[in-house]
Amino acid sequence: MRVLLDTQCWLYWLLDPDRLNAEAYRLFEENRHPLYLSAASSWEIAIKSALGKLLLPHPAREYVPARLREHGVTPIPIEHSHALQAGALPDHHDDPFDRLLVAQAQVDAFKLLTTDPQMLRYDVEVVWASRDPRPRGKSRARPSR
Repeated sequence: MRVLLDTQCWLYWLLDPDRLNAEAYRLFEENRHPLYLSAASSWEIAIKSALGKLLLPHPAREYVPARLREHGVTPIPIEHSHALQAGALPDHHDDPFDRLLVAQAQVDAFKLLTTDPQMLRYDVEVVWASRDPRPRGKSRARPSR
């Protein structure tokens, strides 16, 4: 199982791991499945940090690469196929970063680790990471295996 990390889940793991459920926490701690972080997440983190909406212990340009190396998370680039897929997605979510993550998960056959119930509306395999129960009745996504 290859897992693409939603930006929020990665930040929770690094800064506030108690917000993750046991399954998500195990994914991070056991290193049995490859974990990936999109360049879209780095972009989102850099923007939010620069705007003062995200407080990091170091500048984003240092913090993100150091944590990727430290935790063995593989960075993935944004390709044209991802951007084009994101543009073709149904309008379930207005966050362009999240839409790009969904597109990358679809194009590259990742499972998406997320706490965002809006992501459940897309045709993408999700690993639910929130301590809150997974919302019922909203999902058109395939369950994680």
